[in-house]
Amino acid sequence: MVEPVEPKTLFQWPKAGRVDRIIPKERLYSEGSVTTAVRQRFIDQIQRVRWAYKLGEESVRLKGTANVSEIQVFEIELKNATLDDTVLATIDKSIPSPIVFELRRDDGSWVEQAMSAADVQSSAGKPKAKAYFRSGWIRDADERAALPQALDIEGLYAQLLGAFLPHPLRRGEKLSDGIARMEGIRKLEREIGRLEKKVRLEPQFNRKVELRRDLRALQAELDTTTTPDDTTTEDATWRS
Repeated sequence: MVEPVEPKTLFQWPKAGRVDRIIPKERLYSEGSVTTAVRQRFIDQIQRVRWAYKLGEESVRLKGTANVSEIQVFEIELKNATLDDTVLATIDKSIPSPIVFELRRDDGSWVEQAMSAADVQSSAGKPKAKAYFRSGWIRDADERAALPQALDIEGLYAQLLGAFLPHPLRRGEKLSDGIARMEGIRKLEREIGRLEKKVRLEPQFNRKVELRRDLRALQAELDTTTTPDDTTTEDATWRS
């Protein structure tokens, strides 16, 4: 099986889009109906949320589309090293445009940052976050990359999200197809895990042989699905 890469990318946001505004945590989870468990995660996992940048026509010189008119960049200071995706999903639901999250953790002697964003699809005119993807942790002092080229704001968000995929996009593969492949990979990995457990627990030899044959078939399918090629995109300005 091809091991997933851990994408490590921080982007240089345009100064013209700087907002630099603290958003109270309570505002983010009080505007929607959240469970007590999710509310507690906000309290336990987040120190501070800052609306850092707004990427729109004035700041990145790209036009919006009917689906994505702006992109927001939120900086989240963590209390510890973890942040549950349900917290990000709650924030996404409270903001009408897609968000790129910069996660920041600081233990007093070092600072690291990671980036996260969701596959956002329109549902009844409202953006709906699906699977979340994250970069690996990166030293705060590391050099940031320039924003990727795009034709519009929607295309820019697609390329930013594409930078966080655990398996690189294949030649000519659109972002939507790449994300669908990631979902298929996750499903295969879950099925393999369940089958491996069955193999360990199965007492009958003949049945164990059958299960191992099925397991090899799934592992071969996973290898085929995760095998990368030597280029990642068909065009630098593709959209989702």
